[in-house]
Amino acid sequence: MLQIAVCDDNIEDLSAMVRLLNLYRAERHLGCEYAVFTNGFELVSALEKGKRFDIYCLDILMPGFTGMDVAKEIRSFDKTAPIMFFTSSVEFALESYSVKAFNYILKPISKEKFFITFDEMLEQVKVKNDEDAIVVKSSDGIQRILVSGLVFAEVTGRKVLYHLLSGKVIECTEPFSPVCDLLMKFGHFVKTHRSYIVNMQYVDTIDDHRVTLQTGGSVPVAQGKGKEIKHRYLAYQMEEE
Repeated sequence: MLQIAVCDDNIEDLSAMVRLLNLYRAERHLGCEYAVFTNGFELVSALEKGKRFDIYCLDILMPGFTGMDVAKEIRSFDKTAPIMFFTSSVEFALESYSVKAFNYILKPISKEKFFITFDEMLEQVKVKNDEDAIVVKSSDGIQRILVSGLVFAEVTGRKVLYHLLSGKVIECTEPFSPVCDLLMKFGHFVKTHRSYIVNMQYVDTIDDHRVTLQTGGSVPVAQGKGKEIKHRYLAYQMEEE
């Protein structure tokens, strides 16, 4: 289910955005859920608690924590989720490129403009999801796991456990080595231990013995591998800039 965040401190504009989103969802038969935030602090607080969205719709001119501030926070852990700015000012149009915004739309927003923009954005999300996914066979049947939503995988006994951002854990009976080989091809996974492989998108801190995750959990670091893992993570961050 597609998750969308909508953030605007102007209640009338926020209501108009929700109306357009509901209209789009109905006419396009789109399966999605959305969360509404009346200021940047609320959205950032949700992100700090581990909540993640596939699409972010942000007003820029909000007091305290601006839409640009929120976008920079999003980009600190998610380099690819589409960010759309809806604003009454062209002042920040150039700066929006620094956070790789998908689009920058001036208010008031017409239905036509909203639909065209969302059509284009969902096509990008679809392509990304089609490319970045793995298919596993679990006790519940064959399941498709979006790589962007996989925090880490671990092996315990003969079972591989896939820990998802949603909190769900998918259990499979399969060799761990091919799993690691497959995930490493995506370029943002690091094997911290013979029994753990971690999505570097969700790394918070790394020390010589443990990797702490943005979701609040942690995974062990194999003895003597701390320096190597730190270098891998630094290289990943530099590539994403």
